[in-house]
Amino acid sequence: MLRLIPQFLLNGIMVGGIYALIALGLVMIYKSTRIFNFAVGDLIMVGGFIAWEFMNAGAPPLLAIILAIGVGAMIGLFIERFTLRPMIGQPVLAAIMVTLAISYLLKGITLLIWGGHPKIFPRFLPGKVIRMGTLFLSNELLWTFAATLLAFALLALFYKFSKVGLDMRATAEDHQLAQARGISVRRIFAISWAFAGMTAVVGGVFLGLKLSLNLPLADVGLKSFAAVIFGGLESIPGALLGGLAVGILEDLMGGLIDPSMKEITAYIVLLGVLVFRTEGLFGLKRIERI
Repeated sequence: MLRLIPQFLLNGIMVGGIYALIALGLVMIYKSTRIFNFAVGDLIMVGGFIAWEFMNAGAPPLLAIILAIGVGAMIGLFIERFTLRPMIGQPVLAAIMVTLAISYLLKGITLLIWGGHPKIFPRFLPGKVIRMGTLFLSNELLWTFAATLLAFALLALFYKFSKVGLDMRATAEDHQLAQARGISVRRIFAISWAFAGMTAVVGGVFLGLKLSLNLPLADVGLKSFAAVIFGGLESIPGALLGGLAVGILEDLMGGLIDPSMKEITAYIVLLGVLVFRTEGLFGLKRIERI
C-alpha cells in the first residue's frame, strides 16, 4: 500500500488544481464584497452544462468553452446586478441567504432545461495517459492543473499591472476609502462576479470531464469551501495551496484508509480549520472591539 503513496500524491495534486480554480472565484468575490458565495457549486454545474450545450450543437470544443465562459460572465453580472446589488447596505447574512436562494434556483433551472440524466463530455483534450515508471498521469488532470496555474498567473499579472486590478485590490482593502479615491465599488463588485462566473465554467468543464454533468456535480464544487478556508478567505495564493492540500489529503485518505473517505475528507479539513485556525494559513486575523 505504501508504494502507492506517490501515485496518490500525484493524483491529489492534479485534482487539487480543480478545487483551487473554484476557490479562486470564491476568494475574488469575498475579497471585494465580503460575501461568501454558497451558489458556487451550482454555478459550476450550470457552466459545465452550458459548455456541453455548445459542443452538442456542433461548436468546436475550444470555441464552445470560450462561448460558455462569456455566458458565465454574463450570468455572474446578472446575479450581481439584480439580486445582490439591491442588498447593499443590508446585513451580510441577508446577502449570504440570497446566494443560498440562487443555489436552489440554479438547480431548478438546470433540472428544467437539461433534466436529471447525466450528460457526458466528448473527449477532446489532446494527449493520452502518461506513464512515468510506476506512476500514471491522466492527460485530463494534467490539462486541468496547467489551466489552474495559467489562471493564477494571469490573475497575478492582472492584479499587479492593470488599472481594474489595482482598483479591485484597493476595494478589497477598504470600500469607503476606495470610493473616496473615485473608484466605483459597484463596478468592482460586478467585475468580481463576472470573473467568478468565468472560473465556474472552466471548473465545470474539468469536473464534467472527470466525472459527468449532473445535479450532484454542484455538491462536488462545495469541496472548494475547504480549500478557501484552509488557505484563507482573502488570500489568492492561499486558494491555490488550499486546493492542492485538500486534493492531496482526499486522495491519501481514500487510498490508504477507505475509498469512501474521499467524500468526507474535505469537510473534515473544513471542520478542523474552523475549530483550530479560523483565519486559515494566509488569512487575516481580525479582532473586533465589542
